[in-house]
Amino acid sequence: MKRYIIYLFLFFTTFAYAGNKPYVILISFDGFRWDYLERGLTPNLNELADKGVKALSLRPAFPSKTFPNHISIITGMYPDNHGIIGNYFKDTIKNREYSLSDTAAIRESFWYLGEAFWETAERNGIITASYFWPGSEISLDYRHPTYFEKYDHNRSYQEKIKGIVNWLKLPASKRPHFITLYFHDTDTYGHDFGPDSPEINRAISRLDSVTAYLLNEIYKTELKDSINLIFVSDHGMTAIDSQKTINIEEIIEKFKCSFQYDGPIMFVNPPADKIEEVYKTLKKSENHFTVYKKEEMPGYFHFNTHPFIYQIVVIADLGWSLRTNKEPKWLSKSKGNHGYDNNLLDMHGIFFAYGPAFKTNYQTGTLWNIDIYPLLCKIFGISPRSNIDGKLERIEFILKEK
Repeated sequence: MKRYIIYLFLFFTTFAYAGNKPYVILISFDGFRWDYLERGLTPNLNELADKGVKALSLRPAFPSKTFPNHISIITGMYPDNHGIIGNYFKDTIKNREYSLSDTAAIRESFWYLGEAFWETAERNGIITASYFWPGSEISLDYRHPTYFEKYDHNRSYQEKIKGIVNWLKLPASKRPHFITLYFHDTDTYGHDFGPDSPEINRAISRLDSVTAYLLNEIYKTELKDSINLIFVSDHGMTAIDSQKTINIEEIIEKFKCSFQYDGPIMFVNPPADKIEEVYKTLKKSENHFTVYKKEEMPGYFHFNTHPFIYQIVVIADLGWSLRTNKEPKWLSKSKGNHGYDNNLLDMHGIFFAYGPAFKTNYQTGTLWNIDIYPLLCKIFGISPRSNIDGKLERIEFILKEK
């Protein structure tokens, strides 16, 4: 039955009225690794991907964390430039903190230096909506979508999809043409049980069922407009072991440094006159981690100019975790993590798209998530911001030629 619903959706979107202003629904499956589609658990997702455009993987920005990469997708900018350099970080100048769990902080526009696509679209007269997406709850009216929901981790699938469909049922003059939708499941179960667990497989399967349900509900609206679906994930996931840990503070304990983060990446701030000595001490101890001075971070990371990045950055090898003397609570419980070098394939996510704007039966190599913003601008026929890092020429070939 689910496959029949998928077929009907494909049929009607193929013959939608091409002249209408496009509709795009951007769907994020948090932590859905690039190869999860190859496990034989996702017949509905695979059918959409096979009939539309499917990339080998979606390359995240560094660090391969949730908030930085959702913002990179929606702004076309690297975290170094859009400002959200981690799931949490400190403003060392004004002594403020940003944290994904702090609802007041995530709504403060001060942190967000990039322009989200919904801002660009709204400036061009396109109504937008968001059923969860980092940055969509900014308190300034002109910086959030016309319609948005405040994040609720426990909101049911059915309620999210009902919200999307209700927006699509609005009168044409009030109906959003760009909508984001977010599901956390594969990230949550990937962390708790690891990327090779029965639990993650069940989460993958549930998201496949959710997709069929979403398409069924969209089909019931009998929309004759063009509907484009873009499925992405912010990052992948790799297995971790609590035995593979390195206490960075212990190595440089005598220097009385301050630290930020644990796990795949760590910021280290030594006293101003001890930076070189701390760096050399860590460099001599490199084993399953790599140490960089902020200004010497390799260019391919695009992560060395933001003022809130500490003087020294330590990056763990895949599967290893960094810690301080205070062992983090998650370390003994988690079986999976992300945040590592974004060039590692385990950190890559998914990208596939289906709809009148996209080529059919088209497979391509790895795409970059910062290129999605200019792609959206191209679909809607509007101009992107001039300061983005994304490049349309790296991705526009997946669109049908007009």
